[in-house]
Amino acid sequence: MVCERGGSELKFLIDIGHPAHVHFFKNVVHSLKGSQHEVLITSRKKDCALDLLDELGLSHRRISEEHSGTVVAMAQELVVRNWRLAQIAKEFRPDVMTGVGGICVAQVGAILRIPTVVFYDTENAKLQNSLTYPFARKVVVPDCYLGRTPKARTLKYRGYHELSYLRDTDFTPNRDVAVEAGLAESGDTFLIRVVSWQANHDIGESGWSESLLRAATERLSKQGKVIISSELALPSDLRRFRYLGSSHAMHDLIAYCRMTLVESATVASESAILGTPSIFAANVSRGYLDDIAERYGLIKIIKKVSWPVVSRAIDETLSVSPLAWEASRKRLLDETTNVVEMTQHALCSTAKQGITQAVNS
Repeated sequence: MVCERGGSELKFLIDIGHPAHVHFFKNVVHSLKGSQHEVLITSRKKDCALDLLDELGLSHRRISEEHSGTVVAMAQELVVRNWRLAQIAKEFRPDVMTGVGGICVAQVGAILRIPTVVFYDTENAKLQNSLTYPFARKVVVPDCYLGRTPKARTLKYRGYHELSYLRDTDFTPNRDVAVEAGLAESGDTFLIRVVSWQANHDIGESGWSESLLRAATERLSKQGKVIISSELALPSDLRRFRYLGSSHAMHDLIAYCRMTLVESATVASESAILGTPSIFAANVSRGYLDDIAERYGLIKIIKKVSWPVVSRAIDETLSVSPLAWEASRKRLLDETTNVVEMTQHALCSTAKQGITQAVNS
């Protein structure tokens, strides 16, 4: 896509707060830089986010790190992050600022009168959304998004965030990389993903019990190799199952797994887009997970989590042929938009509108 300002480059500030944000923007960053635009990335120490940026060769300026999960800690980090982001924005003077979730870019952008574009897909992050959407110049969400957005400033698209980096035109899984990350060389491999529940959209939520995690591990171990990816330290008896691969190899691994069992909405969606069926077991779902489940059947959603329900879902998922899952994936890809192109268009159009308004004011 052509994105110019009278023949000169535009300046984009992209704020990264989570590893998934790195993946969402990485292809957009390469495309913008390939068109000679200037991109500055601000980052947050959260799980493997900084490692991913470094592995991809994306230079960045770290401005905060993950908080302890309490409301007070969230507020403290927000103040620090906003202040540091404002100083960088004053220095860099971007034409547009953007982020996933985007609370900091929206607030700082409103104060500094810099156009902002916020991408999001999580309806239950009510506190964050209430502190973000009123300040953003443009809010971009999937058409299956169930939450409220400012209608006059909202752009909707047919698809899911994870298509920005896992569409078959942008990502080809490598089996050798997957094996190096832990995939069994023969037989089935199952990925279990558990999270810390410390994000702002997790307030009031909690994860699986250790007994459920053990039961799931024992059950799937009878079918093949089990790998557990966890944001928290695992109990001593489960440590031998922990994921030891690099952060950038996770998608290669997922693509060759027989199934994933997760309480991470992002991993459930990634798994589905890669054609690997997923069981999402958590108290709160998302509009995009419901959409994938209803349209393509690639995700089973369990909202009242218990081992008997999870066990039945495992049996049902394993009874379906892998060829059927691949057919569902193909239909998903055929029916959704190119999210990278959509993202770049939203950023460029907002930047140029801001420039035009500044010139005319």
